[in-house]
Amino acid sequence: MFIERTSVGLDVHARSVAAAAIDGVTGELVQATLAPSEQAVAAWLAGLPGPVAVVYEAGPTGFGLSRALTSQGVRCVVAAPSKLQRPSGDRVKTDARDAVHLARLLRLDEVTPVSVPTAEQEAARDLVRAREDCRGDLMRARHRLSKLLLRHGIVYDGGAAWTGTHDAWLRREALPQLPSPVTRMAFDSDYEAVLTVRARRDRLDAAIEQLAAGSEFAPLVHRLGCLRGVSTLTGFALAVEIGDWHRFTGATIGSFVGLTPSEHSSGASRAQGPITKTGNSHVRRLLVEAAWHHRPRYTVGKTMRDRWELAPAAARVRGDEGNQRLHARWVGFLERRKRPTVANVAVARELAGWCWSLAVMED
Repeated sequence: MFIERTSVGLDVHARSVAAAAIDGVTGELVQATLAPSEQAVAAWLAGLPGPVAVVYEAGPTGFGLSRALTSQGVRCVVAAPSKLQRPSGDRVKTDARDAVHLARLLRLDEVTPVSVPTAEQEAARDLVRAREDCRGDLMRARHRLSKLLLRHGIVYDGGAAWTGTHDAWLRREALPQLPSPVTRMAFDSDYEAVLTVRARRDRLDAAIEQLAAGSEFAPLVHRLGCLRGVSTLTGFALAVEIGDWHRFTGATIGSFVGLTPSEHSSGASRAQGPITKTGNSHVRRLLVEAAWHHRPRYTVGKTMRDRWELAPAAARVRGDEGNQRLHARWVGFLERRKRPTVANVAVARELAGWCWSLAVMED
């Protein structure tokens, strides 16, 4: 329940902050335009009748304002923008009106908050997302190079691409086949981009491995590693992206990452569509990729045993149960002739639940 006297809504932007405060005793509405700094916001809040509660939408300005206000004893709620209620007939949108709307929702206790990470957690999340961006850059750089060769009829057929053998083929066979020095210059540019981005990815991988081994997330990463497809990089990314796993249950975490079917039902009719794809897209991609590892026959190899050595006994048992269950789900879907992509998403949704069960497990 809302217990503070004054509810404050902030519409935070890079260069300005629109503020609106509603006094619960007098009903007075106070509005202001503030400088986008924590000191300016705190000074304005100090002049309001206390106690004060503040809400603003999660966005590109981050969580620094929330942490600063919380440290000063002000309750600050960071709202999930996709969960904010707005009347369908409201067709006028300004910063001032948004601030008033947030203040009213906070007073009615109709704000769905997001989990605010600590500064250390946010720094680790930035590193993980930098690695994710690097993965996309590497994929695009490789595509540019391969499509340049394809336009000139040069196609590699010696096995898997982007291996050591493929790299040697690019330098020794593909390059001399290009028709002109200008085209070879373009090849050199694209090839150099691939090498540069790959080196950057390797540096980030090493940094994440080192951070995962000595951070607060190490026990969680070790427990998640008991599942197939969840390496150190994947486990660390899941840990820092989701943060507080206790917010969810095994049934609700799939909805958080957008792996549950959309639905439009009314009366006696019930229609389900594709997955919602809401929530954290990075976590969803990691789970979908990890789910493919559960399709082959389940055997406990050296890599899995090495991961199990780092985890407690209860996590090893739980991980083994999850691996058997998820492979059995794959087998069942294939026997029913489900499309592999559809089956994999269903397995990924269940994998999210198994990850949750390991994350909330006590060491």
